[in-house]
Amino acid sequence: MKRRELGALGEKLAKDFLKKKGYRIRETNFRCGEGEIDIVAERKDYLVFVEVRTKTSSDFGSPEESVTFAKKERLIASALAYLNSHQNLPSSWRIDFVAIELDQKGKATRIELIENAVS
Repeated sequence: MKRRELGALGEKLAKDFLKKKGYRIRETNFRCGEGEIDIVAERKDYLVFVEVRTKTSSDFGSPEESVTFAKKERLIASALAYLNSHQNLPSSWRIDFVAIELDQKGKATRIELIENAVS
């Protein structure tokens, strides 16, 4: 599976997973000068920026371990850009991760939500 296909599959699985957990998806693949946010959602009184990490092997660590310090900084900057460019948003926000592991056939073996992954 190509990297782009893997990412698209992971984002679809993450959206379905989040919806089942009561998240309302506002937008996907928000791009700005600072970077990209995979999923922008709302849950209760929070605006939630979601980074999706999908892997088919643990050779280089878990999906959540693949998020570097620089990526976390870009996520924060992108979240702030979103907040500054949109109106009528919840006053509280956070950044969550969805870690997805797939087997070689593309079937999810693990989907895990990590709330407040970046502070």
